[in-house]
Amino acid sequence: MSKPPRLTLPPSARARSLATERGEFAAHEAGEPALGTALLVPGFTGSKEDFVGLLEPLTAAGYRVVAVDGRGQYESTGPRDEAAYALPELARDLSAQAAALGAAERPVHLVGHSLGGLVARAAVLRDPAPFASLTLMSSGPGAIDPAQQERTKLLVAALELLGDDMPAVWAAMRAQDPADAAPDAPDLVEFLRERWLATVPEQLIATGRILISEPDRVAELAAVELPKLVLSGAVDYAWPVPWLDAMADRLGARRVVVPGTEHSPNAEDPATTARALIGFWADSSGFDRAVFSK
Repeated sequence: MSKPPRLTLPPSARARSLATERGEFAAHEAGEPALGTALLVPGFTGSKEDFVGLLEPLTAAGYRVVAVDGRGQYESTGPRDEAAYALPELARDLSAQAAALGAAERPVHLVGHSLGGLVARAAVLRDPAPFASLTLMSSGPGAIDPAQQERTKLLVAALELLGDDMPAVWAAMRAQDPADAAPDAPDLVEFLRERWLATVPEQLIATGRILISEPDRVAELAAVELPKLVLSGAVDYAWPVPWLDAMADRLGARRVVVPGTEHSPNAEDPATTARALIGFWADSSGFDRAVFSK
């Protein structure tokens, strides 16, 4: 799971509710859209807090940044119904969020981390018009690595059995942490537990199934006329780095590896990650779909 580098928002940021035609979503917002707006989408078991380290450098560069909790994820409400968290439904939510951020007048830069990348891809394939660019951050071509699929299947099974006792599932998960893992700070431990308990179990079940069953849709995405960036750490347990390298080649996408990081470069080295995003967005600012298609 992603662990935020800190839990306090920078002075320039605020917590808000993002109202859309598909409901309200908890969000962190910072900056003014001098150069554009970025919509940041978290991964499985994650939340908007995973992007807190990116807010200051991205806003300092001239961007408005909005990080969201998806439906049923942490501080965004959602129903106890797995169908509500099917990938097409989550993709429609992103399109609605982009619309609420003014995408009809100025398309937004879309950044999806891990599972959020699969949701972002689905939104772009559904309708690329609201988006100025797509960044797939630590998010691969389809289902996750087989070893991680097995772990996710066990978690889904536990949630199906014990979804009404989320503290028990949390305790079982943390019991699997490596014995030699560095201990988390007490406030981070409390936040991670609170986030887990606040997330709707059906959201975790449905999105866990997406991670273990999503087909390879790279060829479809490659045909979409949109600037694309594949960004990851130097090591990734969910989608091995060679998979991400090959996906970037197939997409004709820019490829960035953040040294010294693993599955969450946004949290592990936000400064370097932000520089990569800023450079990509700056180079994408003159993108012309008509020219791209020739």
